[in-house]
Amino acid sequence: MIAETLEHFEDRTLLIVDDDEPLRIRLARAMESRGFEVMTAATVRDGVSKARSKPPAFAVLDLRLADGSGLEIVSAIQEGRAESRIIMLTGYGNIATAVAAVKAGALDYLAKPADANAIEAALLAKGDSLPPPPENPMSADRVRWEHIQRVYEQCDRNVSETARRLNMHRRTLQRILSKRAPREAPPGDG
Repeated sequence: MIAETLEHFEDRTLLIVDDDEPLRIRLARAMESRGFEVMTAATVRDGVSKARSKPPAFAVLDLRLADGSGLEIVSAIQEGRAESRIIMLTGYGNIATAVAAVKAGALDYLAKPADANAIEAALLAKGDSLPPPPENPMSADRVRWEHIQRVYEQCDRNVSETARRLNMHRRTLQRILSKRAPREAPPGDG
């Protein structure tokens, strides 16, 4: 069982850096209940400060923070503790950012919403093996929707610029943006 493998680690310090306060608080509580000693931060600046003052054995870092990239925190952690096990989280996944995260020293890369079980499995995966796939991964429709929403936000909610960057007709994008996020299928469906 995954929770038992944490017992093999003498140092159970975990740094969680995410600017989404409700997510950060929920994740901190969930990881504390699993035996981790949790520190939290909401910014790159605070995350780097905490990583340098007490390099954690584990870290869960959001890739995109209001004041910069979580990759800056990876290097700060590794300066003080090269063997730290680091997981990057992001609102959407793509190959370029996954490669950048792993090259920077992250152990794994998980797309939000990642639950505490998936995060714990990734943090405690043995050696270079990948953790098991998630029980209920996001559907392809949901991943597409999340990606479109992220690009739309990055373009300051400019529909024309978002459509241009996504190589999509503006009216098609407007129809997609007017709809709610695709529902996730309950476990066992599909």
